[in-house]
Amino acid sequence: MGARKRISAEAKKEARKTMYYAKLRNVPTSPRKMRLVADMIRGMEVFRALGVLKFSSKEAAGRVEKLLRSAIANWEQKNERKAESGELYVSQISVDSATMLKRLRPAPQGRGYRIRKRSNHVTLFVDTVNSKNDNQNNA
Repeated sequence: MGARKRISAEAKKEARKTMYYAKLRNVPTSPRKMRLVADMIRGMEVFRALGVLKFSSKEAAGRVEKLLRSAIANWEQKNERKAESGELYVSQISVDSATMLKRLRPAPQGRGYRIRKRSNHVTLFVDTVNSKNDNQNNA
């Protein structure tokens, strides 16, 4: 690894220490279905988002709810205190596609249709409301 690349990587690593996030990898759901759930809670206060996810009829909502609880727990562990209502919000949530399982389905006249079983990676960041205001005041 070159010197510039190492310096850049160390800077990114240092910046990640102040961020609170959780990752969910290789979820066997299509990214499109997962993005519908992610869009529901983006920018929302975390306890309100948990309520929305709990009562959502989508299958992906259960997985995102568990991921959000993990991100809250990560925040609580790094700050060594419990999260209070109205303090945390979902600052970022991204859904990226992961590996695809390729299968063949029998089709008429001896042909085969390709089936792509998609999967995805979800990354969820939580942040405090007042740190958002601090960043805007400094800019």
